[in-house]
Amino acid sequence: MKVILSWLSVTLMTVLISACSAVGSTDGGAGEIEIRSGKIEQISLTQMQTNHDSGVGAVLGGLGGLALGSLIGGGTGRDVAMVAGALAGAAGGNYAEKKKYDQPVEAQQIIVRVSSGVLVSVTQPINPSLAKGSKVYIQGSGNDARVVPQGS
Repeated sequence: MKVILSWLSVTLMTVLISACSAVGSTDGGAGEIEIRSGKIEQISLTQMQTNHDSGVGAVLGGLGGLALGSLIGGGTGRDVAMVAGALAGAAGGNYAEKKKYDQPVEAQQIIVRVSSGVLVSVTQPINPSLAKGSKVYIQGSGNDARVVPQGS
């Protein structure tokens, strides 16, 4: 029984800690942003997947499954039901969170020719102030890159 409770504690702590992990950290130091300038060559409408994997669904589902599992049987059977309930609840809660919040959103794929002549493609939520031929800045890199108009 102590072994099962130990594993249950480790599992719940892992789920709780992973729910609090930093999302989208960058390689640069705090406040550093790489900025490149260029001109928009092409803009096309597309969709992009959102990322709302906060872990809240898994935590709440795990706690709910643990509570329901504690109502079943007694002794070792109850401990097994609690662990199974917590795991099934966490999986179900995570699935429900993804199903509700991870829907594609309208976006635009922007191709920018930077000052060095290289083409850079960035997919981001729609910014109506961007148009073909506009001078822009590309802030950041990788998945964190954003295209913003120069000036105001």
